[in-house]
Amino acid sequence: LRVARVEEVSVHPNADRLYVLKVRAGAEVRQVVAGIRSQYTPEQLTGRLVVVVWNLKPAMLRGVESQGMVLAAAAGDTVSLVAPDRAVEPGAEVR
Repeated sequence: LRVARVEEVSVHPNADRLYVLKVRAGAEVRQVVAGIRSQYTPEQLTGRLVVVVWNLKPAMLRGVESQGMVLAAAAGDTVSLVAPDRAVEPGAEVR
């Protein structure tokens, strides 16, 4: 698990509920597909720190490669991103 900063958000071209995120952890940038479109706007996500599962094998999600997974908690219809509660640098390991 790594802390990453969301640098770019775009709408998935083939899915109504998905975003394609560009996230940076240290010097590395990855593309992550996340099903959080109903909960967050691109403006709410851009620049935000999130926790990403960094060691997953890349997967194709509706025709777009995802190179990780953003962690979120869900309760009913509400989804909340998992994020550090203090200032940490992108790339920090989550223990």
